[in-house]
Amino acid sequence: METMTQTEQMTETKTVQSTQMHSGQAARMRDLTPAQRRAVMFAQQQVLRARAAKKAKDERQSALTRMWQEEDAEHTKPHATLRKREDASQMKDVSLREAIGHVLRDLRTRDHKTLREVSEKAGVSLGYLSEVERGQKEASSELLSSIAASLGLSTAQMLRMVADYLDSVHA
Repeated sequence: METMTQTEQMTETKTVQSTQMHSGQAARMRDLTPAQRRAVMFAQQQVLRARAAKKAKDERQSALTRMWQEEDAEHTKPHATLRKREDASQMKDVSLREAIGHVLRDLRTRDHKTLREVSEKAGVSLGYLSEVERGQKEASSELLSSIAASLGLSTAQMLRMVADYLDSVHA
């Protein structure tokens, strides 16, 4: 009789253990203290929050990318050059300072860079770069060279773009 009881107990123990293995997480949670359970629940909540934050960030980034692609598509349309010529006929003469500012801002926005990024890379104050882009300040050749380099261009390439812009305005 005693042997039978031990065998039944061993069988019952094995059944309980296999049930715990199959029930997985629930079984593990039963073995934890209340403090451990709270810690596990907190960790699970943190994982869920992190996933939600990553999903939101990815959605914002994809929306920005779509917006940038739409802007790029607008820049490449042929009617943009017609508008520039129409505006040029109505506008006053553009100074070299304003043309440089226009080209710099156009280059920066097409690369999707902020004023802060370009100013830090070029070693120029943010306010001064903004004034140069608006055509309010005349930048030195050294400053123009560092700004062009921060935009990934040589000074000659940037000046050619300024010349092309001036030609299109005066055409």
